[in-house]
Amino acid sequence: MKTKKGFKLRTVCGENIIVAEGLANIDFGRLITLNESAAFLWTKAVEQPAFTVDQLTQWLIDEYEVDEPTARKDAETLAENWLKIGIVE
Repeated sequence: MKTKKGFKLRTVCGENIIVAEGLANIDFGRLITLNESAAFLWTKAVEQPAFTVDQLTQWLIDEYEVDEPTARKDAETLAENWLKIGIVE
């Protein structure tokens, strides 16, 4: 997978939000908010040319006190959601 160009993580009023660059792309009915761990993973993912669920899992394990099965489940769910909403391909 890789992140699609044009999406940026911003912090607005303490909330982590993925926004599309450019005024033509603004749809305030479809803001994408991320919790702390998802925002951490997004930040890591955009630094890579591509990433896998295995990498997302390892990043979670390295950053948070979480076991591998829990991290993998969370990484799989997050990757599926990102694909569904179209911010990764």
